[in-house]
Amino acid sequence: MLEFRWLTLITLLPAAGGLIAWLLPKNSDKIHRIWALGVSLITFVLSLPLYFIYMPIKGDANSLWLMEKAVPWIPAWGASWHMGIDGISLFLVLLTTFLCPLCVLCSWSSIQNRVKEFFLSLLFLEAAMVGVFCALDLLLFYVFWEAMLIPMILLIGVWGGGRRIYSAIKFLLFTMAGSVLMLVAILVLYHSTGSKSFDLTTLLGHSLSRSTQIWLFFAFAVAFAIKVPMVPFHTWLPDAHVDAPTAGSVILAGVLLKMGTYGFLRFAMPLFPDIAISAFPIIVAIALFGIVYGALVAMVQPDLKKLVAYSSVSHLGFCMLGMFAFNPQGMSGSLLQMINHGLSTGALFILVGIIYERRHSRMIADFGGIAAITPAYAALFVIISLSSIGLPGTNGFIGEFLILLGAFRTHKALGVIGATGVILAACYMLWMVQRFLFGQITNEENRNLTDVNFREIITLLPILIFVFWIGVYPSTFLKKMEPSIDQLLQDFRAKRTAIQEQAPMDHKNNFASKLVLAKTDPWDQVR
Repeated sequence: MLEFRWLTLITLLPAAGGLIAWLLPKNSDKIHRIWALGVSLITFVLSLPLYFIYMPIKGDANSLWLMEKAVPWIPAWGASWHMGIDGISLFLVLLTTFLCPLCVLCSWSSIQNRVKEFFLSLLFLEAAMVGVFCALDLLLFYVFWEAMLIPMILLIGVWGGGRRIYSAIKFLLFTMAGSVLMLVAILVLYHSTGSKSFDLTTLLGHSLSRSTQIWLFFAFAVAFAIKVPMVPFHTWLPDAHVDAPTAGSVILAGVLLKMGTYGFLRFAMPLFPDIAISAFPIIVAIALFGIVYGALVAMVQPDLKKLVAYSSVSHLGFCMLGMFAFNPQGMSGSLLQMINHGLSTGALFILVGIIYERRHSRMIADFGGIAAITPAYAALFVIISLSSIGLPGTNGFIGEFLILLGAFRTHKALGVIGATGVILAACYMLWMVQRFLFGQITNEENRNLTDVNFREIITLLPILIFVFWIGVYPSTFLKKMEPSIDQLLQDFRAKRTAIQEQAPMDHKNNFASKLVLAKTDPWDQVR
């Protein structure tokens, strides 16, 4: 139990900074930039002790959570301000606070209009995102989930380009459709358990009928699948990425998409284990299709941003595949790949934004040969691209290796199909790099390009450090994740076994059930 409300402080500090920013002089753009950078940096520094405070012990369920004491929020409804993190949410909180200062830096010169409102929106967005990963009360989680929408829509609709209004409304409609389903499911869950509480730790102790689980899992799964996004709910993502400002794209790829995968891990799977097992073939089939489909569509994109956007569909398919492998390797790889994707794809969007500021074009055909003009930029772009395709020694390799290992242990066919996504990723990323950076300079405007400046290097350097850190020494991260994932699977198996014993005929010869209820656990053999 956290005596000091550390999580509350980290959650509310950016919002408080945004409120103070509202009072600052409107025409002092430099002050607003410095203020936003300062608040986001302080939030990141305050979040770092969480890594050292959190000391999980394998087999000790009481050591797996850092929780604040729940405080009644709406007592009449049974809602409380209950914040907590474990090995699953710890790194997503750190990823959020890590990327936000970088978003401020990459927007330093590109945002010239309504500067005050832009950075105010960014700070409020950070508060909502951290709240999503820390909330253990479902009603509080929903409030943060919805609060995130407003500043994100503003970032796209006000400071975006192209069809920004269309993309912002499309993002809103897709997300709201899933949110309404999730709200209904939360209310049904609240009444069905009879606990009169929205607290996750309380709700996990209740069992529901299979028919109720079906509808509730469906509602949660659709809401989270839209956010991931899984095919066929992915169509909002390319539009949102293309029309969002650079900071909006970094936040979308780095954090917002992880809310969907986190929702499956934290809520949909533990609350409804019976249906999560039954849905295994459907979820895995969609994930595999998304891996291949996203890669093939990315391969033919003429726009750099849209190519990276479709690569996210493929990469998040890997995360879903590992998660629904229902073994420690797959789940650890899935969680680590969420972090890897946030770093690598976030860096790619920053790099695309850098070149767009100079040329006001993202079309691959407008470039070529610029490696000779901007060697430092080209080197950064190549390194991040290689990490995105999972080159050994970079962060992407560790995540994809664990996911494919978990998929192979579940069924060889899953691993084989998933591995094709790695091959296709190498095809579209390396082909893009070859056309974008190398060859002959065919456009004379490219001869006047300037290389990355000091601010841009400072923005990308922290990401580069983690690209190689995770690639060379992943145990820094895995040792904090593993106990929570092991406990999640243990609780999952126990709850699933209890359900099977109550209605054994419903699960007889169920292939997915056999996977989860397997007695042997090969995790120690590869740890």
